[in-house]
Amino acid sequence: MIFRKLIFFILSIVVVIAIAGQAHAQRRDYLTDSEADIVRDSQQLDHRVNTLVKIIDRRFSALGIDPKAPVVKKDKTDWGPEPTGTRPELLGDIKALLQKAIDDIDNIAERPELMVTDVTERKPKTFKEVFPIAVKNLAAAADRYKPLLQAEAAKTTDRIQTGLIANILELCDEITASVSRLPGN
Repeated sequence: MIFRKLIFFILSIVVVIAIAGQAHAQRRDYLTDSEADIVRDSQQLDHRVNTLVKIIDRRFSALGIDPKAPVVKKDKTDWGPEPTGTRPELLGDIKALLQKAIDDIDNIAERPELMVTDVTERKPKTFKEVFPIAVKNLAAAADRYKPLLQAEAAKTTDRIQTGLIANILELCDEITASVSRLPGN
């Protein structure tokens, strides 16, 4: 009797571990390996925000939506293969990327002494120079995304996608409102 209970207990533990392992393996990372490397290399806040915006633009393109990104000089960065996924996955990526940009800005706002500067520049920029640029660049991107997301929300009947789009729009509103809280605005 005790032997049966012990075997049942051990088998139960094995099943729980197997299920937990499968659930962990099914989680999706919102960055490709190449993109993660680029984000890691983009340490200065304004560069990091611009990198995250570029990655968000790639997700919009993968959804078949023109992100209307401003034309910049030739980018020689190897961004890797185009991102793939279902519509909810790509929308989830956009939400996670916007949240990451917000979190990065918030972290530096709380602890400006931790800001990394670009040492390749002749005169590295200070927090007071970099921080407003990062916030304004993210707000400009959020302003670009809002009409695209509103158009997508009007087209979709899927509740998951509608919820994701609503969450992304809330983040965009939060971002654009943050510009008014910058010193000098």
